[in-house]
Amino acid sequence: MKKVYFLQTCDTCKRILKEVNTAGFEIREIKSNPISAKELEEMHLLSESYEALFNKRARLYKSMDLKNQDLEEQNFKQFLLQEYTFLKRPVFIVDKEIFIGNSKKVIEKLKEKIG
Repeated sequence: MKKVYFLQTCDTCKRILKEVNTAGFEIREIKSNPISAKELEEMHLLSESYEALFNKRARLYKSMDLKNQDLEEQNFKQFLLQEYTFLKRPVFIVDKEIFIGNSKKVIEKLKEKIG
């Protein structure tokens, strides 16, 4: 299984999609086609954490003052299902591995995995 979840309006996502060989990937734009509870659960099984999938740099995170709240895994799950901007992106799933976010380290590991 090869999937990538990204946001079309995100320049970083677009740059990474150009850098990485996405041949054979199911490519999903999360604003026009939001992730389902089943897909989020699939990501959670691989990452073992909803918080790891959560984008703490999202404008909404700051405007809702979520950093000053004690959020638990269930809270992160609910926010991820309610608002697409809370998903840290891009998210690549390659076989049984998940690559979350756009850090150089994550993208380098992804490139090593897919060749």
